[in-house]
Amino acid sequence: YIKRKGGVRSDVLIGLFWSLGMALGILFVALMPGYPPDLSSYLFGNILAVTKANLRLMLILSGIVVFVIVALFNDWKAYLFDEEFASIVGIKATFLEYLLLVLIAMTVVVLIRVAGIILVLALLTAPAATSEILTTNLKRRMIYSVILGNIYCLAGLWLSYELNIASGAAIVILSVVCYLLFYAVHSIAGKARSRKLAACHEESHKCGQGCTEHAEEN
Repeated sequence: YIKRKGGVRSDVLIGLFWSLGMALGILFVALMPGYPPDLSSYLFGNILAVTKANLRLMLILSGIVVFVIVALFNDWKAYLFDEEFASIVGIKATFLEYLLLVLIAMTVVVLIRVAGIILVLALLTAPAATSEILTTNLKRRMIYSVILGNIYCLAGLWLSYELNIASGAAIVILSVVCYLLFYAVHSIAGKARSRKLAACHEESHKCGQGCTEHAEEN
C-alpha cells in the first residue's frame, strides 16, 4: 500500500519493515513473563525436530499455495510479466499483489519455528533465483524452484550429518554456493556465445566484402 500510494521502492520498504519486525519480535520476547524462549530457534530453527503437527500444517499450506497458483496461473503470468498490461486487460493486479504477500507471510509464519527465518529466506530466494538462470518459462521456473529447494534441503542435511555441522547453516550455504556457481557458468557461457557470434559476424562480413570485390573484378 505504501509503495503504491507513496512511491517508495520495494527494497526500501522490505528493509525497513524487516528491521522493525525483528526489533518488535525481540522486544515482545523480552517482555514475556517467565523464562524467555531461545531467540536462536527463531533465527536458525531446528529442521530435524519437526513434529507431526508441523508436517500437517505445512501440507495444508502447500495445498493452499498450489491451489491458488494453479487456479490463477494465467493471471499470475500476466501480472508478473507486465503489471500495467494486466491491469489494462482487466486483471486485478492489486489483488494479486496483496494475495502474493499474504501467501509469503503465511509461509514464513508457518516455517519460522521449523526452519528459522534465515533458512526460510534462503529457500524463498535461492531456488527461484537459480531457476531464473536456467529458464525463462514461468511454469518451468516454478517446477525447477521446487526441485532445487528439495535438492538443497536433502543435500544440506546429508552434509550436516557427514560434517557434524548445523543443518540450517549447511542448507543455506549450499543453496547460495550453488546459485553463485550457476551464475558464474551462465555468465561465462554467455560471454563465450557473444564472442562466437561476434567472430561469425566478422567472418561473414569479410566474406561479403570478398564476394563484392570478386564481383566488381569480373
